[in-house]
Amino acid sequence: MRQSAAALCLALVLDVHTACSRRTPSGSTTTSARPSPANPATPALPHAVLAASPSASGDAPMVSDGPDLLPAEERTWKFETTPVGRMDVVVLLPERRKDDKWPVLVTMHGRGEALKGPERGARGWVDDYDLVRAMRRVRKPPLTRDDFKGFVKEPRRARLNAALEQTPFRGFIVVCPYTPDMLTGDDPFGKAGPLARFLVDELLPRVYRETPAIGSAESTGIDGVSLGGRAAISVGLLRPQAFGVISSLQAAFHTDKAGEIAARARSAHDHYPKLKFRMLTSDEDVFLGPDTAIAEAMRARGVPVQFDVVSGPHDYDFNRGPGAIEMLLFHDRALRGEPTP
Repeated sequence: MRQSAAALCLALVLDVHTACSRRTPSGSTTTSARPSPANPATPALPHAVLAASPSASGDAPMVSDGPDLLPAEERTWKFETTPVGRMDVVVLLPERRKDDKWPVLVTMHGRGEALKGPERGARGWVDDYDLVRAMRRVRKPPLTRDDFKGFVKEPRRARLNAALEQTPFRGFIVVCPYTPDMLTGDDPFGKAGPLARFLVDELLPRVYRETPAIGSAESTGIDGVSLGGRAAISVGLLRPQAFGVISSLQAAFHTDKAGEIAARARSAHDHYPKLKFRMLTSDEDVFLGPDTAIAEAMRARGVPVQFDVVSGPHDYDFNRGPGAIEMLLFHDRALRGEPTP
């Protein structure tokens, strides 16, 4: 029964205009931007844009009063020509000292935002999923039930708060590319090649050049929710040499892909033994069955994967609550080679 429900929802996520969500997000806003100089190493991309603004929630930007700290910053890059067409990318830089170097997380949004086009879609995590608000909250624990939109069991909340008390959230560079609506059908790996070429061969080198990134595969992760989770797993396993962490939230897969994903993960782990895998789903996620099957298949092949089942449905409140918080706290440690909560 759950498998047939997952198949139905996968069709909705990939072939209809809704992403298995229970409510429609508030309309996203465009940023006011000022042009920055064109990147001489990428002459075909002359329209780089730098933008600094608060999130759509209206909260003030994360700016410190410390004299030695640079404020958190938002940049928007526009790529007019890529293997997947026009792409917009929102880059979030943490509050930082001038010489700090940071891990990098590439995180992909769901299909609802894919249908908005590159400019609005790339802002999915910022405007539609309230990622900046989640960043503020993990910096100022304890986390409350409201931070999880009510979707959290007390033992899990206590564990995350204990982890934050032991090691405060430090942050990392978050790179939010537009996730094009191109991974439909039964062969996500066959269709993910052009997206992988853009992310790994064009976007990440630019991130390493133009931001205070550490710039190593070990300190770079990829993640995403729903369609974005499907994209993250597909791209990560196609190009595992580019990442230290491959992760997903409520990844939109069929159960019959478990064997292929596990085989690819086994091959990636054989070549890159330090590569970390994590899959997170939730108790009301229609993809709980397929994601469980994938994690079990990976473990059966000897692939170490962190598999977490948390509370919540497959909707925008999950993205704004447990999804964003769990993603931030996991990668804050995983990208630094530390134990994860």
